[in-house]
Amino acid sequence: MKTFRVSIHIVPRKGLLDPQGKAVADALHTLGFDAVRDVHVGRHLVIETSAADAHAAEQSVREMCARLLANPVTEDFEIAGVSAA
Repeated sequence: MKTFRVSIHIVPRKGLLDPQGKAVADALHTLGFDAVRDVHVGRHLVIETSAADAHAAEQSVREMCARLLANPVTEDFEIAGVSAA
């Protein structure tokens, strides 16, 4: 077994109310960043896990996200990267 570091991004689903994202977007517009169209505030997690290979590490973390880390009703997640730790 090797140790892998898996990066995950969890964000609110598109179309759902994101009050934090709206507040950040409004603040950016106030500061003159008029090109900003939308902001989604989410979480970035980095998990170190043991697995036989990178594919197994990713599959394990996907299951973690589906079962605990991300709410499937209100959030989407993506695996941003898997690397040997």
